[in-house]
Amino acid sequence: MKRILVTNDDGVRSEGIHALADALRSLGEVTIVAPNAESSAIGHALTLRRPLRLETIAERVYAVDGTPSDCVNIAITSVLRSKPDLVVSGINKGWNLGDDVTYSGTVSGAFEAALLGAPGIAISLQNTGGKFDFSESARGARVVAQSVLERGIPSRTFLNINVPKGPTKGFKVTVQARRNHITKVDERIDPRGQRYFWIEEGQNEWEPHDRSDFQAVRDGYISVTPLQPDLTAYSVIPAVEDFLLQLEPAR
Repeated sequence: MKRILVTNDDGVRSEGIHALADALRSLGEVTIVAPNAESSAIGHALTLRRPLRLETIAERVYAVDGTPSDCVNIAITSVLRSKPDLVVSGINKGWNLGDDVTYSGTVSGAFEAALLGAPGIAISLQNTGGKFDFSESARGARVVAQSVLERGIPSRTFLNINVPKGPTKGFKVTVQARRNHITKVDERIDPRGQRYFWIEEGQNEWEPHDRSDFQAVRDGYISVTPLQPDLTAYSVIPAVEDFLLQLEPAR
């Protein structure tokens, strides 16, 4: 039987993670290891300066007082005690499109899987406010997960899935959208006269691209973006080599 690890960044009690686990149980043995509290926008952080606690919530459901990346590591070393056949992170309440993958704890769960040698999938659902309907995103996750389990994906890669609300038109393989982001930082004064700050949602202008993840979900499709941990800008290597050669002292 295939072993599937499920994690997220919304916390072990989030409705999304249990909708995801329920959808994947027909594919194998599902184990949930997730943060004990919300860890959104925490990125690919690991907890290195304090001990971590593992709590049993229910059968094959565990909570860790850490990040999604912590959860994947503890699940593999101390719960499953070996690599699972698949790691699926989500279902996140809100998209993780374009540049936002660099902040996302949801995406980092799948990212960590890729680093550790297991196939990874991250899945996120459009945030429309009010009650979430996870049925379509859970179905999409199951379809992609079944394909990955049967056919595999290349080593050190993972898939980032984003789902629009309501019925969808199918799947589209996409690239990361690019945006012009203006961060909004709200500066305030506390009762003791000290400054403090809130980093808030900024303004976004997405660059047009007919194959971007943003365009796909906007058009009603489930976006599937293949990602990898390798951040090397290969096309820039010749330019960097050129200016470094000019900086070398004459011999």
